[in-house]
Amino acid sequence: MRRVPAVIFDCDGVLADTERFGHLPAFNQTFQEFGLPVRWSEEEYGEKVRIGGGKERMRSLLTPDFVEEAGLPTGAEALGEVVARWHRRKTEIYVGIIASGAIPPRPGIHRIIEEAAAAGWILAVASTSAEESVRSVLERAAGADLAQRFGVYAGDVVQHKKPAPDIYELAVAGLHADRDRTIVIEDSSNGLLAARAAGLTCAVTVSGYTRDEDFTDAALVVSSLGDPGTDTEVIADPFGLAPRPFVRLADLDALLSTAGSPA
Repeated sequence: MRRVPAVIFDCDGVLADTERFGHLPAFNQTFQEFGLPVRWSEEEYGEKVRIGGGKERMRSLLTPDFVEEAGLPTGAEALGEVVARWHRRKTEIYVGIIASGAIPPRPGIHRIIEEAAAAGWILAVASTSAEESVRSVLERAAGADLAQRFGVYAGDVVQHKKPAPDIYELAVAGLHADRDRTIVIEDSSNGLLAARAAGLTCAVTVSGYTRDEDFTDAALVVSSLGDPGTDTEVIADPFGLAPRPFVRLADLDALLSTAGSPA
């Protein structure tokens, strides 16, 4: 009997282009509401997205000078509580942005999810974002019914975030998935490193903030999964898959057969 394949999606930049249009404005509104002396530009946030996790991005602000200027406590425990409060409010703002419908799913996402569900594939999302944020994006991208079929692994469920493999190790174990029949869809080099370190095949759909990153070990790199009426740009295709005019579920299945798992 053929083993059941699985597809694990990253959330931000994969399900939807949420970094620039969702997370960034949510961070900046939070900073404003808390009276913090910072607003991230799009360029500055392009550097912050290299840090896995929203609380971790906020903690990157906490230089001694910033702590003093913002009148923040200096003790580690008290600072941790402050960051947690910021992040809770940021998540509320972000979920509101997603619920408004302002950020559509990326091309091909809903189509591939429908195809994978119909074919009986195991479905999951693995992300460093807060679980509430991930579920809000997933429901918009997949629809309420299909979203219920997903395993969701998000937020602080692991100690080490991407590029560490922990979130993917947890997902594979939780899904009871076969490692060599599981493909990950990522958009960043950190995500690719995490997937490969977990022994998983990884295809990349680049996003606005990640297009110039190093995707050397990806099984496929494309501009998006694509939809009918669009033409997916193939950026790297080491196994000669040549998906045209867009990526189909059969292409992902073929990658599992040809790319395999790292030794």
